[in-house]
Amino acid sequence: MPLLPSSPSSLRSRCLPGLLAFALCAPLAMAQENKPENKPEVKPEVKPEVKPEVKPEVKPEVKPEVKPADSAASKKTDESEASKVPLEEIRRYVSVFNAVKYAYVEPVEDRKLMQSAIRGLLLDLDPHSAYLVRSDAEAFDEDTSGAYDGIGVEVQQQPDGTILVIAPIDDTPAARAGVKPGDIIIAIDGRTLTPEQIDNNPLRGEPGSKTTLTVQREGAKKPLDITVQRETIRISSVRSRMLEPGYAYLRISAFQADTATDFEQQIDKLQAQTGVGKSLRGLVLDLRSNPGGLLTSAVQIADDLLEKGGIVSTRGRNPVADATFNATPGDRMRGAPLVVLVDAGSASASEVLAAALRDNKRAQVVGSRTFGKGSVQTLLPLDNGDAVKLTTARYYTPSGKSIQARGIDPDVVLKPDGAVKSTQNGNIISEAALPGHLRGEQETSGVGIGDVLEGDAPIAAALVVLKKQVASLPVATDRR
Repeated sequence: MPLLPSSPSSLRSRCLPGLLAFALCAPLAMAQENKPENKPEVKPEVKPEVKPEVKPEVKPEVKPEVKPADSAASKKTDESEASKVPLEEIRRYVSVFNAVKYAYVEPVEDRKLMQSAIRGLLLDLDPHSAYLVRSDAEAFDEDTSGAYDGIGVEVQQQPDGTILVIAPIDDTPAARAGVKPGDIIIAIDGRTLTPEQIDNNPLRGEPGSKTTLTVQREGAKKPLDITVQRETIRISSVRSRMLEPGYAYLRISAFQADTATDFEQQIDKLQAQTGVGKSLRGLVLDLRSNPGGLLTSAVQIADDLLEKGGIVSTRGRNPVADATFNATPGDRMRGAPLVVLVDAGSASASEVLAAALRDNKRAQVVGSRTFGKGSVQTLLPLDNGDAVKLTTARYYTPSGKSIQARGIDPDVVLKPDGAVKSTQNGNIISEAALPGHLRGEQETSGVGIGDVLEGDAPIAAALVVLKKQVASLPVATDRR
């Protein structure tokens, strides 16, 4: 998406790169420096595994020695085993590298070979772990600032080189040209996409230049050609308006560095529009087709709307990836009811915000099942300007549930025409449909995929739900 910044990047990129750099680089250095010491270790390992280690393992398993596996000594041993460099596998890689370098029918640059090797190392992990060449790494950072040159669309690269559109960003060339969530871009300017072409970031370009996208769309008999003119994308991620006296609407299209500040300003502006001595009666918070962004922005907005309670936690294999975020006292809406509007394009940080508000009984969620991107990506810069985007943790809602490949089921389900239904089964986009996706702890096969909800009808339906909440409040309630 411009590669899903995470969906989470800036918060974790500050704490993880150093650790990951050590994990990735130090073992290689050790492998080179300690080569002679590896040979003597091969023989001693054979005998101890046959005699001393087999017997002790039998008795501890019969008596309760399984529990000491959690001891500090056991953990240290496990970490030591996990950190060993697979020298045999590395030698095999070097052999293949040399074979390609010297025997392939045409010369191949060492740098290209190495990039391909690293890309292959990440390719089968999950759809969001990737090797980013310098231009993509720079684009990843630009996306969180809200200004870059391109067409304005959040995408996910597919293994075959095609590009899945998660969502066009509001009021950008892509949205105005008719690009839709779920479109598969199969060619750009007549050239079929391949993994190599994606390295050149073909959707970006000089403002004013045009590009033609060939897309496959659900229900279309043949591919569609859509011409889009690039421009400098300056995204105002928050906008708002009054729906009716006392009832406000606020739209967040993405979570960027300044989104939380803009949110607070818009809420204050809406409160002022209600008149002196009055407060908002309720708010529709629209997160439809919001692909995510900076976790910190979503957490801050949740904190603005909660007096107390958990917001989100992250858990990974490495303790450095573990974090818990809790609300601090102070509700900018003064307790006024909330309805959060979501759909199949609501992903990552937007799912975090929706889940935090619902789990704390602060809001009802209305719309369609969300995308289900519940994984955290960390950006690991490399010394040549490239970077590795690595999945390092999962998100967990305040109630302890994983969002990954499951998404959020709304309290009130809407169909694309705005009609309320108790069940629904669409077929657009979801994390669970991505090839090689990270398995979700709450993932359930056969569960329906959400719909993309466009237009004003879902807003009207959400307002109806909001008014019911307000009507259920005690008459004497004063939120001033």
